[in-house]
Amino acid sequence: MEQELSGGNMDPVMRVDDTVRRVAGPWTPAVHAWLDACEAAGIAGVPRALGIDERGREILTYLDGAVLADAEPDVRWSEGILGAAAGLLRSIHDASVPLVADTGLSWRSPRHAPAQVICHNDFATYNLIVRAGALVGVIDFDFASPGSRLWDLAYLAYRIVPYAEDAADSDQLDRERRLRLLIDAYGISFAPDDVRAAAAGRLDELAAFTRGRARETARVDFLDHAAMYERDAARLRHLGPFG
Repeated sequence: MEQELSGGNMDPVMRVDDTVRRVAGPWTPAVHAWLDACEAAGIAGVPRALGIDERGREILTYLDGAVLADAEPDVRWSEGILGAAAGLLRSIHDASVPLVADTGLSWRSPRHAPAQVICHNDFATYNLIVRAGALVGVIDFDFASPGSRLWDLAYLAYRIVPYAEDAADSDQLDRERRLRLLIDAYGISFAPDDVRAAAAGRLDELAAFTRGRARETARVDFLDHAAMYERDAARLRHLGPFG
């Protein structure tokens, strides 16, 4: 019996027993190569690629747990989970390095210079899975592509520090402290200003992409999302305070 999972804004995502079935495409072999590299590196927090089903959908293992974005505030904004998320991102980045130069792989998203690693491109609270107050892993690798470590870390910062306008229950958080903790947990000494600047650039691209999706689908809510990304990018560039 198939059960539709929430969060499939682009394509339907179905659960079948202990597996997940998703629409496959030209990018799927590349994504599976990355998931295989993570498995070979002993990284537990990613789905395993199990091939293609009889309907042409990719088959992945199901990560049991809840989406971090839906967790209670004490879990959602836990400094322990923030650090674990940065550590997991570093691990999957490191595992991806041999794939960056493989010109035989086709990715769904554009390549961003400097291409240092394979970026998840959506490593955020709504794709992080928690169980019993601890981070279990990350899902939704479909929009991966080569890019910089900072590109991915900056978007995680946007969502988990957080700098997003729609981040509920975050008014009392010490964002400067949380950003420093995130950078330290990732393990490369990025300057906080560089992380915020990269996040603003990431939001510029995301706003343009989301406006394009609004035109394709006639979904007005996409326009609302795009406008929020633009406001948040402006704030990250110090053009106005976070409210």
